[in-house]
Amino acid sequence: MKFMKLGSKPDQFQTDGDTIRYVATELATDLVITVGDVKFYVHKFPLLSKSSQLQKLVAGTSDNDEIDIHDIPGGPAAFEICAKFCYGMVVTLNAYNVVAARCAAEYLEMYENVEKGNLIYKIDVFLTSSIFRSWKDSVIVLQTTKSFLPWSEELKIVSHCLDSVATRASTDPSKVDWSYTYNSNKLPSENGHDPHWNGVKKQQTVPQDWWVEDLCDLQIDLYKRVITTIKAKGRMPADVIGESLKAYALRRIPGLSKGTIQGGDLLKYRYLVDTIARLLPAEKSSVPCSFLLKLLQASIMLECEETGRRELMQKVAQQLEEATVADLLIRYPTGETAVYNIDIVHDFVEQFVMQEHSAQIDCADAREFQEICPGFTSDVSKAKVARLVDGYLAEAARDPSLPLSRFLDLAEMVSGFPRSTHDGIYRAIDMYLKEHPGLSKSEKKRICRLMDCRKLSAEACAHAVQNERLPLRVVVQVLFFEPARAAAAATGGNTPDLPGTVRAMLPRGSYGSSRSATTNSDEDWDGDQTSEELKDLKGELAALRLRNKGRGDSESVGTANDAKSNTEKGTPKKVKKMFSKLWTSKDRQGENSSSDTSESPASTSAEETKETALVKVARQTTSNQMQKKLQLTR
Repeated sequence: MKFMKLGSKPDQFQTDGDTIRYVATELATDLVITVGDVKFYVHKFPLLSKSSQLQKLVAGTSDNDEIDIHDIPGGPAAFEICAKFCYGMVVTLNAYNVVAARCAAEYLEMYENVEKGNLIYKIDVFLTSSIFRSWKDSVIVLQTTKSFLPWSEELKIVSHCLDSVATRASTDPSKVDWSYTYNSNKLPSENGHDPHWNGVKKQQTVPQDWWVEDLCDLQIDLYKRVITTIKAKGRMPADVIGESLKAYALRRIPGLSKGTIQGGDLLKYRYLVDTIARLLPAEKSSVPCSFLLKLLQASIMLECEETGRRELMQKVAQQLEEATVADLLIRYPTGETAVYNIDIVHDFVEQFVMQEHSAQIDCADAREFQEICPGFTSDVSKAKVARLVDGYLAEAARDPSLPLSRFLDLAEMVSGFPRSTHDGIYRAIDMYLKEHPGLSKSEKKRICRLMDCRKLSAEACAHAVQNERLPLRVVVQVLFFEPARAAAAATGGNTPDLPGTVRAMLPRGSYGSSRSATTNSDEDWDGDQTSEELKDLKGELAALRLRNKGRGDSESVGTANDAKSNTEKGTPKKVKKMFSKLWTSKDRQGENSSSDTSESPASTSAEETKETALVKVARQTTSNQMQKKLQLTR
């Protein structure tokens, strides 16, 4: 820390109690100056010879032996510095008291025209030549200026400090030495605690955000002005400014990292959140999305300005692909029925879709870029957002009070986004069915239409086949698509495609659409199987199990490739034939039902019993085949 010593005489100021200060000399004092609660017994000549203000005060009073200067900035301590300077006593100025001394000297009008080499001149030289050239001294002085407003502002001490701090923060890190900082922790080698240190001091690389922690000590008003000045210089990367804002917010707002505001002055915290939100850089990804979400959550809890909240939501939407599921789990305030605020997540996704659409319109003329990499950024970000929403829905589905309509609305917003697999949305659907067992049959059909059975992984298919919560027709679709998916995976294909014979077995409209077999109408989910077909299918599947068992006993030493090849042929022709009859009978029923739509409860119950038995037998056989394939894959 820089300092300056003035004067050469020893300090002769003495104290008598808490309210009396006097100069201990042989010459009796002839002036009493009251500063606040303290009385100073001093001599007129040394003080009046350097202070124009004291001359005026003494001349303007009837009793020229006592005056009152209660409004002097800095109070008794600052006045004592000025008085000692007048006596020529030793005074030490540093970053902590220089502002007080400068403001007090201004109040006392200790100018050069009163006496050459007066206090104001000497302090200004110290500030210019030492304080404003030091990073840590400039920060300390800037902190102290708040106590001396408006004096420090009018004397331009604040503006000089702001410029000094901003200039040094914007300096090329390669030209910065660690001694600039006063809050940064020393390296192990500097403390002598590094066991691998050989005693040779090496040139340390200074990070670009070396100044961030130091500024966290500033009050919000001064911090705001520093960041604004740094931005105006235009040499600081946006992500470093973002890191500074994040560090400041976490330091100044207790509980922000946990998504809660822990007591304190709520008005103060509201002002902090609003100010930091306005200071955020406009550049995308300059601030982590997780921090933006924490800030938005605090803004909602503290009921901050609506404008700032909307801007935060737009920034979150721009970086939504960077968020995690944990970031989006924003809870409703205590007392609400729902647990998680799914509406705000819906707004994020809605704005993300709108921004993507706007970006496509704005870039419509950028044909050269589109030819090089058509839709790359958009598709990647959409795929990430789709996975994010799938994961969020899986967690939000645990809330028993979550309405199906809100679940469907959010899921359908990303239904057209590219996905390499539908395992995520399947998990979310399964979780919702588990936590909401009271769903009707039609509601289960609606929610299951969100997933494409052709895009389920082997693990998801194996789980779905055994999942009693799924509608029966979803299981049937998985049984149909699994052999095609496995065959495509074995041949290196990206998208499974069903052979014509199997495709013909599916309900009309269930193959080839953008939503695949999940877009069937309610009627397509209901079928009618005769007892003879059910009996034949059971027998055929039982025979298949016996043949597989016999083959396993006689070919126990077969290679993994042969086993995999046999597994890929796991759906026998007669099984396909039975499923074909199942769908054909459904089609016939659909045609006949156009003239007769009434159906007795007993008939419906019998059909559901047949359908359940059919799928259970198919589940048993196909599940065994899937487990074998999974073991071979692993």
